[in-house]
Amino acid sequence: MKKVFVINAHEEYEFAKGKLNATLTQMAIEHLDSAGYDTQLTTMRDEWEVDAEIEKHVWADAVLLQSPVNWMGVPWSFKKYMDFVYSFGMDGRLCAGDGRSRSDASKQYGTGGALADSRYMLSLTFNAPQDSFNDESQVFFRGMSVDDLFRPMHLSFAFFGMQPLPTFACYDVMKNPQIESDFARYRQHLAEHFPKVA
Repeated sequence: MKKVFVINAHEEYEFAKGKLNATLTQMAIEHLDSAGYDTQLTTMRDEWEVDAEIEKHVWADAVLLQSPVNWMGVPWSFKKYMDFVYSFGMDGRLCAGDGRSRSDASKQYGTGGALADSRYMLSLTFNAPQDSFNDESQVFFRGMSVDDLFRPMHLSFAFFGMQPLPTFACYDVMKNPQIESDFARYRQHLAEHFPKVA
């Protein structure tokens, strides 16, 4: 991997200005630049154009999605981005439709991806504490992992044939933030999964 497209999916609200996601995005860009990667960046506060965003995905060896978790998913502005960019990219640039054809009934749904040589990574910020996941005794998530919760996002990237890198998460960022620890963990995560380019 030498080219990484970073997306900051944060949508600004009065109670959540997006400083943490902006900082994590900047940390990723700084790490990638210093490690020898070429980077491109889109934030949801940017003006964006569908074809240019599709081309960024095609260009990239990896997509790094930085996102807060809003109501158990990505913010509405990134969902809008997906609905436009990813839908128009089904013309063969991101995928050839859903992979099936009327002339070949053996083709399976979700096999039309055009980005099979690409990777993706989710970096997420939660109000939920870490111990609310992976524990059957927790009344809300009932044993779900972060990746279980974000299965729809994983499936969206898999629809393009992309392969996952391990997910990173910051937990309890509003009620019990551990920001310096989160930053240290993120630096380590980035160094492990985006090592220096030879």
